[in-house]
Amino acid sequence: MIVGTIHKITGPVVVAKSMLGAKMYDVVRVGEQGLMGEVIRLEGDNATIQVYEDTSGLKVGDRVESTEGPLMVELGPGLLSSIYDGVQRPLPVIAEQSGAFIERGTVASALNRSVMWHFTPTVELGQDVVPGDVIGTTPEGRSIIHRVMVPPKTKGKIASVISEGDYTVDQVVATLEDGTEIKMSQWWPVRQGRPYVRKLDPTHPFTTGMRILDTFFPIALGGNAIIPGGFGTGKTVTQQSLAKWADVDIIVYVGCGERGNEMTEVLTEFPELVDPRTDAPLMDRTVLVANTSNMPVAAREASIYVGATLAEFYRDMGYNVAMMADSTSRWGEALREVSGRLEEMPGEEGYPAYLATRLAAFYERSGRVRPLGSDDRIGSVTMVGAVSPAGGDMSEPMTQNSLRVTGAFWALDTSLAHRRHFPAISWTKSYTLYSAQIRGWYEQNVAHDWQETRDRAMFILQKETELQEIVQLVGPDALPESEKVVLEVARMLREDFLQQFAFDDVDAYCPPKKAYLMLKVIMSFYDAAAGALNRGVSLHQVLEMPHKDRIAGMKTTQHEEAIETLPAFANELAEEIAGIEVY
Repeated sequence: MIVGTIHKITGPVVVAKSMLGAKMYDVVRVGEQGLMGEVIRLEGDNATIQVYEDTSGLKVGDRVESTEGPLMVELGPGLLSSIYDGVQRPLPVIAEQSGAFIERGTVASALNRSVMWHFTPTVELGQDVVPGDVIGTTPEGRSIIHRVMVPPKTKGKIASVISEGDYTVDQVVATLEDGTEIKMSQWWPVRQGRPYVRKLDPTHPFTTGMRILDTFFPIALGGNAIIPGGFGTGKTVTQQSLAKWADVDIIVYVGCGERGNEMTEVLTEFPELVDPRTDAPLMDRTVLVANTSNMPVAAREASIYVGATLAEFYRDMGYNVAMMADSTSRWGEALREVSGRLEEMPGEEGYPAYLATRLAAFYERSGRVRPLGSDDRIGSVTMVGAVSPAGGDMSEPMTQNSLRVTGAFWALDTSLAHRRHFPAISWTKSYTLYSAQIRGWYEQNVAHDWQETRDRAMFILQKETELQEIVQLVGPDALPESEKVVLEVARMLREDFLQQFAFDDVDAYCPPKKAYLMLKVIMSFYDAAAGALNRGVSLHQVLEMPHKDRIAGMKTTQHEEAIETLPAFANELAEEIAGIEVY
């Protein structure tokens, strides 16, 4: 056992002496209350420790004891529908023990040790198993089958397996011939990514139900994206909408350094949200990690890794997982504060010089993979990180370093939010690197001309930006009719396609097929109107048509009805414009 004493205290950073033998990232217990901390620097027999709890009351000479192991999380049935703090302590259990505020030194089991889980074995005596093999299953919630897997680095021949029945997570469900015991739960260090066989190409889209994302800036399952934006632009609301509507099996939502009232909304609303896939509470397939801005800063830095490890665990079962990190800027601020306490050489704006490396290592844990095991499971972790640049400045280090390592940039625009255009994602500043990789899926499952239609619509939106500069200088009357129709179609794209009303039962979610057909109708209007103008028809005549009003109602048309009727509507629209007589 390694036992030392406190030599120096600087906020959440403590230096302990007589710690010879301690290793980097070992978890330690500090002081009489056993405050949880982690070794982040070793120099001689001195160990520098970041403490995950308030260090008030600690004094020089207090005892420091090493657990001689890294920060680990417990993985097993019961994670879903749970609410944890930044180091995987269940907040509801802590609330029962200590009330509304977490008492220092509080220890609570991540999994409920008394709940009985109905275990069904899937292996037989004498069967050879390798890391990742499923030895049994148990229902977790109403829609998820929890697969009990052989832990990594463990293999052998099954010597005994319990019969089907109800058991706790502490009971041994199988034993190997070498004496290794396998339980329904296992432990894993949070800073180490869980192993897999290989990473697969990102060819399947991460469908979100948001037209602007699914059509113009899609990402792939196993991809990663950032949502930067100033205060009030809708980062948190966008991530919550993704959590509800994204086509994934599991949601891991990490509230990293967000304001307490925002996390309170998440904690109260998620249990009440109805899962559109199962009609059960959304919490049944959600894990929440809540580390608010008034909680200890060091635990905020750990919360991101806890969320990534939980996501990888369900990925290894063969599920598609979406991890929402809100917000990575607060995580960067935690790194900056601890780095300052360590008196490290600061980088740009005071952030540590290794900020880019840490961000790259975090986002690299996303991906669509073939997990360990002898079967052909495929799972994925898709990461979406919110970024909160101070003053909306997109050139600050967190945004720029995140841009280098992520595949999509969903830029929130303050001016759009002020105009009540939601989602306030800018179509001129955003981009995606996944279009070419998932193009085949869209052409096979949506339409063969999906890419062409999308590119033409994007061209019109970009053309509008150029024309608006002319309009502001000389007024709209100076434009020729051919360019006025561009402005009108761009208005349709903005108001009738890109805008979505999250509180409308129909418009809150839009399947990719309907989004494509809506876009096709608008582009058919543009083609027909441009043709009519070439014949000498005035734009005023085109805009007086009654069918044009139906375009605005497409988004609130029931999905099945829209998919069935919009192709015919596009043809009717073109024929009506073609029939306009010149006068």
